[in-house]
Amino acid sequence: MSELLLECLLAVVAMMVLVWLGSLLTGRVCIIDAFWGPGFAMISILCMIRRSDQWSESWPYVLVGMVSVWALRLALHLGTRIAHETKEDRRYQAMRDKYNPGFWWKSLGIVFLLQGIIMWIVALPLMAAFHQPQIGTNSVAFAVFGLIWLTGLFFEGVGDWQLNRFRANPANQGRVLSEGLWRFTRHPNYFGDFLVWWGHWGCAYLLGAPFWTILSPILMSVFLMKVSGVGLLEKDIAERRPDYIAYRTATNTFFPWFPQK
Repeated sequence: MSELLLECLLAVVAMMVLVWLGSLLTGRVCIIDAFWGPGFAMISILCMIRRSDQWSESWPYVLVGMVSVWALRLALHLGTRIAHETKEDRRYQAMRDKYNPGFWWKSLGIVFLLQGIIMWIVALPLMAAFHQPQIGTNSVAFAVFGLIWLTGLFFEGVGDWQLNRFRANPANQGRVLSEGLWRFTRHPNYFGDFLVWWGHWGCAYLLGAPFWTILSPILMSVFLMKVSGVGLLEKDIAERRPDYIAYRTATNTFFPWFPQK
C-alpha cells in the first residue's frame, strides 16, 4: 500500500510542477483549477493500471469511470471559463499582490504543490479501494452510493450550465441568478460536488477502503461549505451584487429546499 501511495504522490507532484511551468508561460496561476479534476482521474487510472491484476469484479472499473466522468466535465467547464476570461480569478490576484515580488516561484509551493498535497489526501479512499478490492461487493449498496454520485453530478453540471447561460446574457450584468436549481440553493454546483465526493467515498468503502478514509469527504465538505467554496464566495458578494441580500434571505445556503416567501 505504501508503495502505491508514494507512486501516486510522485505523479501528483510531477503534474503540479508541469502545470506550474504552464502558469509561467501563460502568466496565470488560475489554470490550476482546470487540473483539479483530472488529477483525481490520473490517480484512479494509475491505480487501475498498477493493481488491476488483483481485481475479481468489475466494480473497481465502475469507480474509475465515475471519477473520470466527473473529472472530464469539471475540466471542460473550468478550462472553457478560464480560456474566455481576460482577468485572473480574484483569489489568485489577491495572492499575487500579497506575495510579490517573487510570486512566480513562491506560487509553486503556496498554490500548486499545496493543492497537490490536498488532492493526494482527498484521494486516499480511491487509492485504498484500488489497493485490495473486497470480494463480493454489495451491488445494492454500491448502486445507492452511485445514485448519490449521479445526483451530485446533475446538480453540479446543471447548476454550472444555468449559471453560464445567465452570465452570457449582458442584461443580467450585476443581477443575481435565482431560477432553476439556484431557486432552491444558493450554491447548487457546490452541493453537487459535495454529493459527488460522498458517492466516491461510499463506493470506495464498499470496495475495501477502511472506514477512517471518511475523513476525505468530510474534508471536502468543510472546504466546500466553509473555506474555498461557499465561505469564500459569499464573503463580499453582497457588496458587488446588492440584490444578493434579498436572495440570501429567501434561499437556503447549501442544502436545497423551497425558498421562503
